Amino acid sequence: MPAHVGGKGEGMLLAGNDMHAFRAGDIFFIGSNLPHLFKSNPAYFAPKSRKSIKALSLYFNVKGTMSGLFNLPEMKLLKTYLQSVRHGFKTDALYNQTLAIRMREVHAATGLDALQRFLETMQSLPGLRHTGPLCPTDYSADLSESEGMRLSKILGFVMQRYHTQVTLDEAAAVACMAPQAFCRYFKKHTGRSFVTFLNEVRINEACKCLTHSDKPDGISGAAYKAGFNSLTNFNRVFKSVKGVSPRAYLAEYMAVNPFPLR
Repeated sequence: MPAHVGGKGEGMLLAGNDMHAFRAGDIFFIGSNLPHLFKSNPAYFAPKSRKSIKALSLYFNVKGTMSGLFNLPEMKLLKTYLQSVRHGFKTDALYNQTLAIRMREVHAATGLDALQRFLETMQSLPGLRHTGPLCPTDYSADLSESEGMRLSKILGFVMQRYHTQVTLDEAAAVACMAPQAFCRYFKKHTGRSFVTFLNEVRINEACKCLTHSDKPDGISGAAYKAGFNSLTNFNRVFKSVKGVSPRAYLAEYMAVNPFPLR
């Protein structure tokens, strides 16, 4: 179960079948075998961009080399807690600074001191408030390592190509599967069709373009950047995903955030 603390950067985390925005200082605890991908915002890939991402990770496996430790009677409550949050979570910002310091102390320590600081960090987890699970509780993350790598590869492909025309055959080829088998595989492990997932990624990116861009391009510009060639189709898909039209979504955002977009 890895823990990630962001030092620099902004973007989106794909975890299982859900998406979460991230920014500098955020901390995520990610469940074992949960396919995930951190994807930086488009501005980080722009020509001559000087933006960069910096993160710190802490990995531990309660069923691997550390199983002896986590099977001790004294660890029962912590182990039960980790099972209850098996998909992971994003911590409340209130705890980020303290947790980040503890994680850095684990990295800097050696020997028994490193183990002690790790246990102190683990001991603090059950008392944390968080934003809820990273993906629905009924999501099945029981994947083998190879299957997890395959699904992560597919997610990576989506994040690299969502702004272009993506065919089912191309996605299936990434998974080394026939299209029909790929559709069944993707639906089984994400709970939604590949097209539905692709559209959700595109709409999520369009929302960021509409509300967090330095130079907003308007609704048509956001639609084009997200991979839609038809404004009519964009409006239809946007409403099916968000429940409101792009114009209504932007109006609601501006009502809550009356300051100029930047």
